Amino acid sequence: MPDDLLFDVPEPLTPVERLVTLAGEFTRHNDALALIRPTADSPPDLGAHAGSASHLAHESLTAVKTVHDQQLHASADLVDALVRIKQLAYLSNEAARHLTEAQEALAAASEHSGLPEGVSHQIQLAQELTALAAGAVIESAAAIARETHRRRPGAATAADGLTSAELAALHAAARGDVVMPQSLGREYVRSRDNQVRISTLRSLKKKGLVAREPGSAPPAFYSGLPQDRIRLTPGGTGAVSALLAAPMATPTISAPAAVPVPTTPVPTRSR
Repeated sequence: MPDDLLFDVPEPLTPVERLVTLAGEFTRHNDALALIRPTADSPPDLGAHAGSASHLAHESLTAVKTVHDQQLHASADLVDALVRIKQLAYLSNEAARHLTEAQEALAAASEHSGLPEGVSHQIQLAQELTALAAGAVIESAAAIARETHRRRPGAATAADGLTSAELAALHAAARGDVVMPQSLGREYVRSRDNQVRISTLRSLKKKGLVAREPGSAPPAFYSGLPQDRIRLTPGGTGAVSALLAAPMATPTISAPAAVPVPTTPVPTRSR
């Protein structure tokens, strides 16, 4: 073996990078499920989707083990984060079970009997079980990243040199919240908080931190065309992993301000 190949081995992912990668896999899995349109004329092949859900369950438990191997301080936030990831493993296995049962029903149906009853419902249940997984993984990764950083603080990070808008866009993409639809020849950006700009995504793409996957996300409405998903590149995964270690810098999606509710003064009892 040539000597130069001995050193051409990529460094293993850190536990936090594994989790950010896992969040992306959940998003890809959920997108694929959401694009299924089962009909009697073209019944879906659900075996691959069931295998994908089983893979996510395995990867979730593997991620938990890699965190345990770090022997971090078992803070309340860290324990909660690991429990949440274990719950995702359970939900993914349940999703795989629903998809397997739906596939078995399809295989048992005759060619002219139409779509078996309950198949669409099984697919919907599988979708709902993992629909929120990517966001939950990123939240858990943030707790783990902060505990890792507290124990082993580093100097420069992969997030250095990025603007606050770029960091917020990367965080949203990691959660699976950013798509780019097209309408009348124009491109748009849709995100959960509607704060990611197309100019920001173009800047991140130029820096090699995000990539656009055409037609991989479900349409905005049932009869619409699939949308383009914005996904992290390996460089983007490293940047988000570094970002999550800084509690004050981690972008959060702000909830709408609560509307004050008028209150009626409680009458005092006269003495």
